[in-house]
Amino acid sequence: MSPKVLVLTKYGSLGGSSRYRFYQYIPYLESQGFDVTIAPLLDNQYVANINQGKRNLGNVLSSYFQRLGRLISDRNYDLFWIEKELLPMIPAWLEKILVGKIPYVVDYDDAQFHMYDCYGSKLTRVLLSQKIDRVMANAKLVVAGNPYILNRAYNAGAKRVEIIPTVIDLERYSPKSSGNNDGRVFNIGWVGSPGTSSYLKSIESAFQAINRRHNCKFTFVGAGNLTLDRLDLTIEKWQENTEVEHIQKFDVGIMPLDNTPWEQGKCGIKLIQYMACAVPVIGTPIGVNQEIVQQGVNGFQAIHPDEWIDYLSKLATDPQLCRVMGAKGREMVESKYCLQVTAPIVAELLKACI
Repeated sequence: MSPKVLVLTKYGSLGGSSRYRFYQYIPYLESQGFDVTIAPLLDNQYVANINQGKRNLGNVLSSYFQRLGRLISDRNYDLFWIEKELLPMIPAWLEKILVGKIPYVVDYDDAQFHMYDCYGSKLTRVLLSQKIDRVMANAKLVVAGNPYILNRAYNAGAKRVEIIPTVIDLERYSPKSSGNNDGRVFNIGWVGSPGTSSYLKSIESAFQAINRRHNCKFTFVGAGNLTLDRLDLTIEKWQENTEVEHIQKFDVGIMPLDNTPWEQGKCGIKLIQYMACAVPVIGTPIGVNQEIVQQGVNGFQAIHPDEWIDYLSKLATDPQLCRVMGAKGREMVESKYCLQVTAPIVAELLKACI
């Protein structure tokens, strides 16, 4: 009989973490005999509203009650596959009651525990700072997107922890054309969401400096209402069906980050998307970015504005270097950071938990 799995994601398919860590695996799992039901906590309309700066507490409360109702009434599953936690801001003991005797796998693509132990409210820190640790400890398996999360899970007493990086589907991503940037504008690109576009402000001075030296333009996909002074800036609306097309027009893909505990838990999906399109990358060497960006091979690691300026300038003036680095990045994605590699592993991990 097919194993029945209830997939409890945080978001609908428009939410990046849910899409990459869960939704894209469903077709493969079904081809392997899994009977999969997916039930997001917050739907695609919620995600669209958040990206437009709209929040509706009533809709969130309704979503909570829907999930509670489902967990109480629909128990005919062999396994729960959970994104981060069942209900944000709800204590772990209640989640344990809701799960009951059904085994569960919990997945993290960021440092969700820091949402509580670094929270601004002291009361929240007191009540919930250990919540994610308890969720991890009670799980049959913790799937971690990087070593930082893995270490936290082990320290929390998790029974089993496995690293599965956040990956892309090679069938959706193809390398950009091999033309060079001689005689045209050098396109510096970024893909993300309004909530992460603040990282771009941290290197605004580097953008302005590189723009004075070279013929540049800046294409930021999904950056919302971001404004940067004195730049030829184009902000494209993020859409799943045009995302790859935009990246294929980049000459370099960037991923600046701040240096806080939260960034240590990020999984570098932007870098992987760029590399899948054979675009060279520059990223802040925080967390897993240090593993993904191989210095001088598929891109550069940059911290200070002077380093960003130097590396952007190198790529802007050397089309051959861009092509070589882009090819190396694509090779890395094909060997390690793609669904074609990780899907069979995920299927075996889930089977072992049933």
